[in-house]
Amino acid sequence: MIHSSIIRHAQQHPHHVALQGISYALTYSALNDAIVQTSLHLAQYPADTRIAIAMNNQPAWVVLDIAALQLGLVQIPLPSFFSDAQLLHAMQDAGVNILISDQTVRFDQLLADHPFQKTSVMIAGTVLAEYRLAFSQSALPNNTAKITYTSGTTGAPKGVCLSEKAMLEVAHAISTQVQVSQLDHHACVLPLSTLLENVAGVYASLIAGATVHVYPSENVGFVGSSFDVEKLFSTLVTSQASTAILIPELLNALIKLCETEAALSYAAALSHLRFVAVGGAHVSAGLLERAAALNLPVYEGYGLSESASVVTLNTPATHRIGSVGKPLPHVAMRVAEDNEIWIKGANFVGYTDESTKFDEDGWMATGDLGYCDADGYWFIQGRKKNMFITSFGRNVSPEWVERELTHLPSIQQACVFGEAKPWNVAIITPHPDADA
Repeated sequence: MIHSSIIRHAQQHPHHVALQGISYALTYSALNDAIVQTSLHLAQYPADTRIAIAMNNQPAWVVLDIAALQLGLVQIPLPSFFSDAQLLHAMQDAGVNILISDQTVRFDQLLADHPFQKTSVMIAGTVLAEYRLAFSQSALPNNTAKITYTSGTTGAPKGVCLSEKAMLEVAHAISTQVQVSQLDHHACVLPLSTLLENVAGVYASLIAGATVHVYPSENVGFVGSSFDVEKLFSTLVTSQASTAILIPELLNALIKLCETEAALSYAAALSHLRFVAVGGAHVSAGLLERAAALNLPVYEGYGLSESASVVTLNTPATHRIGSVGKPLPHVAMRVAEDNEIWIKGANFVGYTDESTKFDEDGWMATGDLGYCDADGYWFIQGRKKNMFITSFGRNVSPEWVERELTHLPSIQQACVFGEAKPWNVAIITPHPDADA
């Protein structure tokens, strides 16, 4: 359990900072105390309680998450970027009966047509709203500890049920592969409701006794639907972050900032970074080469919610630009005849509707196309369902072309298609600040 790691660090290094918020910090001793206090509060609820977390990045988020885990209560992180309809769907689908949030105005309105009782609870010095709900519950797959929702192309988020064992297996593997230590400072850039940040960022860091910086999203640069890269840069510098996790769009923005003639010293100011993981979407080799030219230590990885986040990862010891790296030690991978990648190891226990996508030997189809080279590095070519066939009979994975286009500084988005056509067509959206 992750709590056992925190207890060990609290005994060995009680005054070392575990969580650094925007205005206060929790040492490992204080973090352990906060988890125990929160657990005592949650223990009043039945063992089948399902707790939703809907709050901005802050230490209280992490405390509540770990307290629920160590009590064996199913918890559901709710992304703030979900629409109201998606949030309501997730709560109903998961059968949430406790919601803890710092967004009372939004949830008072969202739950207006549903019976609830609202009280308050203090977690890690923060007063939060606690809603008692009455959504009906269906049975969940055995060993479900967390339900993470992915927003698919259908628009209806799908609930992926994960065991604590699977999440901690990934976290321990990341902590070992990245060689996280007590000296590290991890800056949480992505929302904590993002499984990648939750497992590969927070858990992997706390297991090793590192310091995790959890600032509200607006302090990191997320302002509504826009993004302020200067704030991201400021957060990385202020926290003296040694590790961080970015998605390609954020990495691209940071690289553009560092490449500007007026900001040549920006990249040098980030010399304290030693490992920046990038994933969550296709990454262009060109983008990684631009990062390398600035001496930014960026490493691409690949993962799925169904595999508790990370599956493969490049590291300083095993790094090949263009690949997504090598599998984590607990992962086995193979390629089917149609080039679809199948995975075994730390897989999810099922969806909220109890369906799974395993074969009889426990292998899971990813829906991604790819291959492994002679040195064991894996390459992702695109989604199986997105592949189209031209009138010349050529199979095309549009993601490969799209990621090469979008690494160009002037292009923000690109969509490639050409089913049954003799040519491919790309619809391109330029960056707002691109030259005409």
